Amino acid sequence: MTAVAGAFGVVNAVSLYVERGNQTFRSVHVQAAARVAKRSRASGVQRLAHVSGIGADARSQSAYIRSRGEGESSVRAAFPAATIIRPAVMFGPDDAFLTPLMKMLQMFPVFPMFGRGQTALQPSYVEDVSEAIVRAFDAPEAGMVYELGGPRIYSYEELLRTVCAHLGVRRILIPVPFGAWQGLAFVAEMMPASPVTRNQVELMAVDNVASSTHPGFPALGIDPRGIEIMLASARQNG
Repeated sequence: MTAVAGAFGVVNAVSLYVERGNQTFRSVHVQAAARVAKRSRASGVQRLAHVSGIGADARSQSAYIRSRGEGESSVRAAFPAATIIRPAVMFGPDDAFLTPLMKMLQMFPVFPMFGRGQTALQPSYVEDVSEAIVRAFDAPEAGMVYELGGPRIYSYEELLRTVCAHLGVRRILIPVPFGAWQGLAFVAEMMPASPVTRNQVELMAVDNVASSTHPGFPALGIDPRGIEIMLASARQNG
């Protein structure tokens, strides 16, 4: 409790992609999140921001997505005025999404796609998301749910082709069924640093786009930046 004592606001942005030992989706996304919320409320914290993700759903068949939805509920039960932040897939320096894509597209002339590459994605810049959290703390109304998507919606194939164009490379994109990806991810998760996980495959099977039913970046006065900010930098450095 001493970690949050005297704080005006607390941000919980802890998440887990691969379950190992006692670190499970439930222990991190639900139980640990609830503890943070309880201790924040007991310490008199005025604002709590819980970073979840677009598509969080307590009814999902996916253990990862389900734990995200259950985590939101557990946080709200312990801290009713908590602000829920649901970013779309995020990109930024050394991220786990766009940075690996750029490296692999630079290396391999043939690139496997998730499914037929039709999943819709609305990538959000991590610095825009952090600024949104700061502004949400200053918003007149607490307890809001924000869904934060970037300025453009891509199909996965369009995203890959956009990256290739900015990098100045031409690549052959091959559709790979999601079932095959699940098998590959199962094996990959046994590696110390897994290049792909089963929950990432599950996430890539579902559109990752901000809904119109929740406020987003514009409600917080933010003009979100697109992936070009990183692609331009990568091309200059390359």
